[in-house]
Amino acid sequence: MSEIFVDLGKVNAPSGVLVLGMAGWIDQWRDLGQPLSERARTAAARGGGHLREWLCEAVAVPAADDRPLMVRASTSPSPFDEEPTIATLEIGLGVPWPKTADRSAPVRLGDLPVDRCGMVVGDAAGLDAWTGMDAEPADGLADVFYWGLYADDAHAQFGGERIAQHGVDGPHGWLDLPVAQAAARAAELAAWRDRLHGKGLMVSVDKHTDFHRFQRAGWHHPLHVGAIDVGGCRVLGIEWDQGDHSMRHRGERDGGQVYPVTLEADESGTTVMRWTIPPYDLGDEDE
Repeated sequence: MSEIFVDLGKVNAPSGVLVLGMAGWIDQWRDLGQPLSERARTAAARGGGHLREWLCEAVAVPAADDRPLMVRASTSPSPFDEEPTIATLEIGLGVPWPKTADRSAPVRLGDLPVDRCGMVVGDAAGLDAWTGMDAEPADGLADVFYWGLYADDAHAQFGGERIAQHGVDGPHGWLDLPVAQAAARAAELAAWRDRLHGKGLMVSVDKHTDFHRFQRAGWHHPLHVGAIDVGGCRVLGIEWDQGDHSMRHRGERDGGQVYPVTLEADESGTTVMRWTIPPYDLGDEDE
């Protein structure tokens, strides 16, 4: 039976180089001696390739620089909650399959683990501007969330809206606060918890970095997918359900949980990049 794909959104690659990488580490490439864009450009010049240094991993390929590129996915049921999860990620690169290459044989570029922090698809040069989870937000804003055993008591005391997300009620909190105000609000909640309960309430402050913005953009998507602008380019972020990640992808590369990335020709003779994650096999638990 052929796979059924759904559209996830479009990205663009004005530099002519597209990257699929681990969201939790995108901002670390430049700290390792060479920007992501330079590494990706070298790999793309060879027709595409896998990039890896320390915990940072990505795949870079040549792509059309003058048009939107469609990202699609097929799904399979999660062993965690049976909800749909990505089985095959497919990115149309907008360039023709080489005339001298065998269309029946995929070209393997390497493999990637599923990053617990999510994956990013976007222009290599644009991603050089990516701000990670510990960076300062360009807009000076942050979101505050709280949840746990005493969340209802905290809501009665402090208020805060319910931050709904796909399929769940979500935590209570406040969106789009100035960073200093967000920190003060979180400190109030933590002091109240420590004074009355000692534990039973989790509090977080998420600054509006690109890392948080892509997660927020996917709050209402069933596959946790959202698009944001980074470095003047349209970037797609994909977050994984944490329960599903723990059952299927835990350990990531160190645990041997890596999945092949290939270049293939579609029916029209255009090149696509595919990242294939096999469906969960219940038999694996018996081994």
